[in-house]
Amino acid sequence: MVEREIRRREADWSFINSLNPRLMWAVKLFIEKGDLRLAQHMSGLDLEDFIEVLRSARVPVFITVIKEP
Repeated sequence: MVEREIRRREADWSFINSLNPRLMWAVKLFIEKGDLRLAQHMSGLDLEDFIEVLRSARVPVFITVIKEP
């Protein structure tokens, strides 16, 4: 999955690993699965705050992949 590889590559892993355990696992879940709502729900944060955490962790929230035929 191209999107997962992009999220993994761009992520600031030292920042992610410094988060509290619940938030760290929610961010890792988003990186691996791409399910924003599930990861946000697991984090306990509202959507806007969770997106801010993802941005701080340099995890791309929205990725557009264009494949050539």
